[in-house]
Amino acid sequence: MSINVANAQFDENHAIYSTGELNLGNYIGFDLNFNYIHKEKYAFKIGYTGNIRKPKSQPEDFSSGLIGVLLLGLANPYDQFESYQLGLGRVYNLNTSGTIRINVSIGLGYTTIREPENWELIDKAFLTENYTWNYRKHNTVSLIINPKIEFPFTRFYGFTISPMVQINKDRTYFGIGFGQMMGLLRKRKTNQL
Repeated sequence: MSINVANAQFDENHAIYSTGELNLGNYIGFDLNFNYIHKEKYAFKIGYTGNIRKPKSQPEDFSSGLIGVLLLGLANPYDQFESYQLGLGRVYNLNTSGTIRINVSIGLGYTTIREPENWELIDKAFLTENYTWNYRKHNTVSLIINPKIEFPFTRFYGFTISPMVQINKDRTYFGIGFGQMMGLLRKRKTNQL
């Protein structure tokens, strides 16, 4: 009996769930987060964002070669932007049933930026890339603004739409993510099974 009461009290005050999204913006990639909501108001998240784009420094005559074509460009160089992040937020329910809410999160991220540089032309490259390059890597701290629209249609599964901006002294990422959420998403309503 006491286990059921404790479980009901936990459901009333806490939501614990994961989200996974595909991002589109000035980079493309994905976003994974572990989320906690207290009393349907206060939110905390810890997560990872990984994004890539065609290198801004890439020479116009760059070719991935026959091997690159066969690998669908997976071996090509990319500008990479990844962040480990912590965020705090506030949740606003947009309907009385709790199936649409906004989770406004602001936080900090430890960001790693990798970009190819020192492009050198290789003569007569057919099978492989026609350039060699080195990656330049540096780390910075980003301010992350992430107002997420969440649709917890059931207590355990839902969808998300997630605009995001990451600002630091070197780069700015902006985009929108579309994904899913799984876990304990919202409290049990009295008319729910």
